[in-house]
Amino acid sequence: MRYERIEEAVFRARPNRFVAQVTTGRGEEICHVKNTGRCRELLVPGARVWVQRNESPARKTALDLIAVEKNGNLINMDSQIPNRVAAEWIREGNLFTEAALLRPETRYGDSRIDLYIEEGERRMFLEVKGVTLEEDGVARFPDAPTERGVKHIRELMRCRAEGYEAGILFVIQMKGIRYLEPNDRTHPEFGEALRQAEDAGVEIMAVDCAVTPDSIRADRRIEVRLT
Repeated sequence: MRYERIEEAVFRARPNRFVAQVTTGRGEEICHVKNTGRCRELLVPGARVWVQRNESPARKTALDLIAVEKNGNLINMDSQIPNRVAAEWIREGNLFTEAALLRPETRYGDSRIDLYIEEGERRMFLEVKGVTLEEDGVARFPDAPTERGVKHIRELMRCRAEGYEAGILFVIQMKGIRYLEPNDRTHPEFGEALRQAEDAGVEIMAVDCAVTPDSIRADRRIEVRLT
């Protein structure tokens, strides 16, 4: 996955969860934040960030915040990109062969599951979660309570009970991660649902990503620790 028209900038402030104030080569500008998570450990005044410029007259802002540097490590913050990264990873022959059918945003029950994958007799529903929270080399999800995330886990357990394969893929939008675990401190209900899902046969997986200012690609499998 590659971006165009990327520029380096400096983060200044985040007046609300949708907007950031940054300094670019053109001076002070307003930037759309494509991640509604808290990201407090990432968006600190003075942080190096990378933004994508799009000067369409239909837009309220000309910039989108794409990536941020933390302790020398580049982290992609685009919450709209993990599904595409996951699809590319699968099409490279992971989980299924390259010939598998992928269908995004497929309805199941009361939810839309991120990916439906079919190949031969195999049918799988896969939910994708982007991860940007890192502490001492450990990735944690979520960074804020997510009732929607718990609902999706319950739906995947239903999928599994009805004979489908089901999985959750955590796309860790950075390198340098030793393992991933649920953020029980922030949302214990999510962690408990994740452990119940694993017991029910839902596959829990994580991959890290190779990130540059203008690209992101799933790289290698990362251990998931649920206990």
